[in-house]
Amino acid sequence: MEISELRVNGSRLRATIEELARIGGTAGGGMHRLALTEEDKQARDLFIRWLKELGLKISIDEMGNIFGERKGRSPQKPMVLSGSHLDTQPKGGRFDGILGVTGALEALRTIHENRIDTERTIAIVDWTDEEGTRFSPAMLGSGVWAGHFERDWAYSRVDLGATSFGEALERIGYKGKAPARKWPVHAYYEFHIEQGPVLEKMGKRIGVPKGILGITWFDVYVEGEGNQAGPTPMNARKDALVAAAEMILKVNNLPAKMGGDLVATVGEIQNAPNSRNIIPDRVRFTVDIRSWEDLLKNKAVEAIKNEFSQIGEKRGCPVRIEMIWDISHTEFDSHLVERVGKVASRLGYSSHPMVSGAGHDAAYVCRVAPTAMIFVPSIGGRSHVEVENTRWEDCEAGANVLLHCLFQSANE
Repeated sequence: MEISELRVNGSRLRATIEELARIGGTAGGGMHRLALTEEDKQARDLFIRWLKELGLKISIDEMGNIFGERKGRSPQKPMVLSGSHLDTQPKGGRFDGILGVTGALEALRTIHENRIDTERTIAIVDWTDEEGTRFSPAMLGSGVWAGHFERDWAYSRVDLGATSFGEALERIGYKGKAPARKWPVHAYYEFHIEQGPVLEKMGKRIGVPKGILGITWFDVYVEGEGNQAGPTPMNARKDALVAAAEMILKVNNLPAKMGGDLVATVGEIQNAPNSRNIIPDRVRFTVDIRSWEDLLKNKAVEAIKNEFSQIGEKRGCPVRIEMIWDISHTEFDSHLVERVGKVASRLGYSSHPMVSGAGHDAAYVCRVAPTAMIFVPSIGGRSHVEVENTRWEDCEAGANVLLHCLFQSANE
């Protein structure tokens, strides 16, 4: 068979995704497989089994990142790398991250069964804790590997139950011995669902992102004064939840106030003591601000901090802000981005240039190696929820684009 005619096995890709979806599957058809939980361990174990079936050289680093290498004719040359993550959001979907790992696996299976040799080694990766849901910030595995985070700092991150990342990693048996340290990579491709409505709305099959929006995360702690709900007059209250509610509305209004291309979200909140007849004395909530324009994002962060301070002072509720994560927008390698578009066209798939509104491990790998992403449509633009879905034909199409991008880069 001519290389140009090579295609992945779409039925096998679907079966692989469906088998993974049984680990941490929810009643609503989604996934609940947080990083470094027992469910994550089971998914990793299955992934390792699949890598062994292909005879790949497997390594696990200190952050639990899993790599499988298919040796090329010139293994001394920088390798080609592809992958994503297997951890999910709470009650998230079956495709976010998972498609990038299983798509790369299917590409390697196709190359392997057709006994195709490549000049460079091709490797697949499962990055640890991309979501940042249990341990913040996001993309800890790729961030440490790329040199953005210190390993021991990542180990010290704790979840809401006070379990540290390092403890959880050791508990599931995936604290590897290989250094979590970057090495020369010739090209990195990450295959992913769009997680937005653009491709479906435009009737395009392949998205070709030029980069990723900049993201800032911070946690807000509001201190009030607890008291009995009945006897305490309204004008004598220092209600932390009311202050927080006013702040949250300011976050929702922030993009309109700032102008430009900006989004802002409060996605998590804890209220204490969380009793119906006690005035709340402590609230914690999260803020997520994103934009392609770094200056606009940074101005928005400062503006909302000032709003919070004013509200706290007005309501007698001191405010403390803890910065969790800040990353500038990412621009992908123009040559690889162009390649994704050309491969899609040659395979007969329509494509559309765009930017990614979601964060990805590619944002950190991009600092180490030329990087590009391949998107396929999300039905209804839904993601990070149980109803997240992508047509199987689109999954197969994206995997075919990935296959041929990998093959071209691996033979340079």
